Amino acid sequence: MWRLLKRHGWSWQAIARRALERDEHAVEPWKKEVWPRVKASQRRPALGSSSRTKPASR
Repeated sequence: MWRLLKRHGWSWQAIARRALERDEHAVEPWKKEVWPRVKASQRRPALGSSSRTKPASR
């Protein structure tokens, strides 16, 4: 594959970590307001026990 790319004048390029179009002014409020709610909703519910006599353990 590399030979084909090189033959056509293309080069391998690493992916940029962040989009150039990223709007930092829009990202900051989202991280402060929305992300904590999203993160909290991903927490697992409390573990239960299938045994009637043995409590749940972690």
